[in-house]
Amino acid sequence: QVQLVESGGGLVQAGGSLRLSCAASGSIFSINSMDWYRQAPGKQRELVASIISGGITNYADSVKGRFTISSDFAKNTVYLQMNSLKPEDTAVYYCTTNAKRYSGDVARRYWGQGTQVTVSS
Repeated sequence: QVQLVESGGGLVQAGGSLRLSCAASGSIFSINSMDWYRQAPGKQRELVASIISGGITNYADSVKGRFTISSDFAKNTVYLQMNSLKPEDTAVYYCTTNAKRYSGDVARRYWGQGTQVTVSS
């Protein structure tokens, strides 16, 4: 199995910053992408940012210019630097990876348990 553990969430005032970290462990043969999703109360889970093994990144329009995703695929880790935080960024943030456990495996998506980010106004 593949396990993901997030850290770095917490409470911050509007305009502040937080850095989330996520480490994947277990039986990992290769990683295609690592991503951050978030889910606010009463809302659907949404993609925040993603990065593929070639380093190409993608961001939700709502976080462009404020959030930066980075990774160290050699260490199976991904980070999300969040600046200029807004109350509407309040959500549970989930780390996820699309990975293979062995060479003949089908790539699957694995999820972490999430970390709470709360931005006060």
